[in-house]
Amino acid sequence: MALRNIVKDGDPVLLKHCKPVEKFDARLGELLDDMADTMYKAEGLGLAAPQVGIIRRAVVIDVSEDRSGLVELVNPEIIYRSDETQYGTEGCLSFPNLYGYVTRPKTVKFRAQDRHGEFYEMEVSDLFARAVCHELDHLDGRVLPDNIEAPYEPKEEEQA
Repeated sequence: MALRNIVKDGDPVLLKHCKPVEKFDARLGELLDDMADTMYKAEGLGLAAPQVGIIRRAVVIDVSEDRSGLVELVNPEIIYRSDETQYGTEGCLSFPNLYGYVTRPKTVKFRAQDRHGEFYEMEVSDLFARAVCHELDHLDGRVLPDNIEAPYEPKEEEQA
């Protein structure tokens, strides 16, 4: 496992529509492991493959407090979005120091594959739903500045 460089604002890879993962092999497993390591090291809640320069539909997310709840989403798609919404702040590892208020569904249900190609579905709410929406946006070339409805300036103690 290795840390990968996180692609930053201005890199055109962030605006590309990702291709489906077709090979479920050791290379995919290595990518997912590296993405998880990179996300944890950067203290993020999620990371999408284009954020490490890979134009494939793969995402890792862990919103658990103890960082033991890693979920891998390969070829994910949202199949349900609640009408009820949540309005809150978001940041992004590819846009350091940019924060803003974004409206997302309170609950989403997604279908994805695991690293072995097995399909699964999961319904999630609150922060997890926000993370799923944020990371899946990356797979379609949509980035945080596209979604910000109002700016947010974190207090100094929140940035420490």
